[in-house]
Amino acid sequence: MNNADLSVPVLSRGKHRNPRKGACFMEFASYLAGEPWSDHPACTHPLLAGVARDVNDCTTDAGRTRLAPLIPSVIGLTPDDPHVVPRVTARCIQHALPVVSQERQYILAVALLVGERRLAALDGRPLDDLEPDSQAVLEAVPAATKWARSFTARAHRGTPDFAKRTAPRAVSCAVEGISQACVPDPDDRLYNLLTAAITECKLWMPAPAPAPTPIHTEAVEVR
Repeated sequence: MNNADLSVPVLSRGKHRNPRKGACFMEFASYLAGEPWSDHPACTHPLLAGVARDVNDCTTDAGRTRLAPLIPSVIGLTPDDPHVVPRVTARCIQHALPVVSQERQYILAVALLVGERRLAALDGRPLDDLEPDSQAVLEAVPAATKWARSFTARAHRGTPDFAKRTAPRAVSCAVEGISQACVPDPDDRLYNLLTAAITECKLWMPAPAPAPTPIHTEAVEVR
């Protein structure tokens, strides 16, 4: 595959050994970032890369072309703030919770409550304090929310690693749930979910270092 081939990426589902076999969203990102060919490149936050892979695979062939212009926007998005994982997870769940199947609603409501508690702890807020967008979607699915509150209130043996297990599974559940939901515009919803995740990651990127102040020296007249 030469540069001309990559000028207008044609995305396909799944993982590919090399460009001749096709490419997914994150594989093109690895190429543009100058990294080895991979769908897990270092140029993008791992959870955001997972969202992109899931959206790529769950979008229809017709809708996937629309994702290509977003590829450059994920390159270099590697924020390390502890808010990133629960906030990106929350954004994905907020898009999915009102439209996915009831079974998925129960799973996602639990993940959202757990993530919101992490955010509250990070911010020094009461653990039951929810951000408005999360509160709104939970109120839209009262049965799932009631069950999730009961489930998360009970003691459980061991606590899964939220960043490595709960969050990736939750975003995959959200994306797959939207793709299978009885809605007329799943591709649009998946596109909006991905753009929301990208925007959230951008909010947590460290501010660029200020440019050094030039030192002005005055000429000294020698008599």
